[in-house]
Amino acid sequence: MSVLRNIEGKIEALFEGVFGRAFRTHVQPVELARKLAKEMDDHRLVSVSRVYVPNEYTVYLAPADRQQFATYEDSLRSELQEYLAEHARRENYALPTRPRVLMETDADLDVGVFGIATRMIQMQGDAAPAAAAEPGATMIYRPEPEPAPPDAPAPDAPASLNVNGTAHELARERIVIGRSKDCDIRLDDPNVSRRHAEVRREGQTYWVVDLDSTNGVAVNGQRLKRSQLADGDRITVGSTELVFGTGR
Repeated sequence: MSVLRNIEGKIEALFEGVFGRAFRTHVQPVELARKLAKEMDDHRLVSVSRVYVPNEYTVYLAPADRQQFATYEDSLRSELQEYLAEHARRENYALPTRPRVLMETDADLDVGVFGIATRMIQMQGDAAPAAAAEPGATMIYRPEPEPAPPDAPAPDAPASLNVNGTAHELARERIVIGRSKDCDIRLDDPNVSRRHAEVRREGQTYWVVDLDSTNGVAVNGQRLKRSQLADGDRITVGSTELVFGTGR
């Protein structure tokens, strides 16, 4: 596993531990890490021989989100800074100093929404930051909407049974095959029982079921009491053959 994934795992662990069950509607630390890295990428400055990136990142959080991080904010900032430093090393970015992450509260933000402002600062030895360029515009991140469900496929034509060149659509859940005039598919075959077999639709699949007929039911030459049907299967009842088609 890469160093970057290890660090990301640590950040996620901060959230997934004792805090995870309570904070599912709030900003997640691993989401902050990924958006901070995105801001670093988006604010690259190409010089003659180097690619510079900001080294100060201010995260603006809604009061409720900031409060949720209160008990481990220092640890979280440290992990985020390490994550950014590793991302910079991986992408071969130049930094004036190690990345610095700050957190601020913004009462205008809703829970789950956060902003990130970046800037390039120079440090004076171990003292406080020296004068720096004004921060850029704050980028606001909102929870990503749930993806829309895919469009339903166009409905297939009904499945059918073809008897001697005549197609019978299977438009109902159960279709009875037999010699009786009450059957859905009536066969003029003395070897067929009055109510010989039934084709049933169960969800997206079709089955043929022997209704305790005298001569039984065979599918593709194999005698069965019940069998799932596939496109092109040949059903034999008495001396008559029916061909099943899915309509797809």
